[in-house]
Amino acid sequence: MSEATAPPPPPVLLGAGLPDGRVADVHLRDGRVHTVEDHVPGRPTPPGALHLGGALLLPALVDGHAHLDKTLLGAPWRPHHATATLREQIAAERASRRTAEVSVAERAASLARRMVSLGTGHVRSHVDVDPDTGLDHLHALLRVREEFRDRLGIQLVAFPQSGVVTAPGVADLLDAALADGADLVGGLDPVGFDGDAAGQLDTVFGLAERHGKGIDLHLHDGGVTGTAQLRDIAARTAALGLGGQVAVSHAYALGAVDDTELDRTCAALAAAGVAVMTNGPSGPVPPVLRLREHGVRVFAGSDNIRDTWWPYGTADMLERATIIGLRAGLMTDPELRTAASLVTGEAAAALGLDDYGITPGARADLVAVAAGSVPEAVAAHPRRLLVLHAGRIVGPFADDTYPEIVPSAGGAR
Repeated sequence: MSEATAPPPPPVLLGAGLPDGRVADVHLRDGRVHTVEDHVPGRPTPPGALHLGGALLLPALVDGHAHLDKTLLGAPWRPHHATATLREQIAAERASRRTAEVSVAERAASLARRMVSLGTGHVRSHVDVDPDTGLDHLHALLRVREEFRDRLGIQLVAFPQSGVVTAPGVADLLDAALADGADLVGGLDPVGFDGDAAGQLDTVFGLAERHGKGIDLHLHDGGVTGTAQLRDIAARTAALGLGGQVAVSHAYALGAVDDTELDRTCAALAAAGVAVMTNGPSGPVPPVLRLREHGVRVFAGSDNIRDTWWPYGTADMLERATIIGLRAGLMTDPELRTAASLVTGEAAAALGLDDYGITPGARADLVAVAAGSVPEAVAAHPRRLLVLHAGRIVGPFADDTYPEIVPSAGGAR
């Protein structure tokens, strides 16, 4: 089966294993979930229905932090070159871009297709806006966003990879990027990279307020330097009434301070409504359970996928949940459910997707996987069996589709 020959939208998904353990029939209408009712074996089924045979049905996976413009997918393999500092890595990436064999748009589309096939329905992608690229990457990804609008929801963050204060003209470029269609404005290590926290954050929050857009900042700075910036971000968020519209990506400092400093910072983030994104890094990991106990929204993202920053990454958000679970010591079934929430409901909420889920009225952005429960889905890296976006079948389009998923011509099963 190919995308061109995909069957029409199914009116109902029969025998779906729901995250809460029930087996249900999920009726779809006009691209949304219409009703959810207990599955009764032998009940007559309408033409075109798909029987999931008890396979787990999840709301579409959500990648809360990616870099579509950086990936090398779709291009010949390039060996990874290690660097010692963030600035060296940025310089190495800039040099690599000048010899790229495949355009940004083509590589981004290759990654977007992989995301769709693996059940990701929505992604927030940071896109470089700096003196070297100008708005070229943004404009390329705006075209990709339009190309994939019926398969994948794409949010774009105008990301100042070369800094804000230390890179002449970037503030104006960020302003133009927001005017041209970027959904959020980003930042990068206000102290560690720009050396001027107030200068960078004044610019970023000023642009967000002027354009009515959200904020998602990269913050790698560790220790009390990092937590002080987190509290500054929280204070600015509260002052502007931006709760629920601000995220800090990485926030390594939360995994590298004592309990008193951690609790103080978590309280500020929770009160202001600032979310934290983690990808389960090799360095300090924000303590997922501790943050959630404080009321801080934690969500997950892939971050870099096969690019000059690292050669790894598959775009599989269930695999990402596994990585975070391993790094954070999430082992029990309730903890594995928490890991899954980072790539489903919590990520959706962080991205402002208010019509998300498997409930009447929600968009029918759904993925069926070969697992019997949510914990198994995190632990087992299951195959994707069916991917829907607004009720339309958009994947996986493989010849070895799980045999239990079959279209029904009517009658009992």
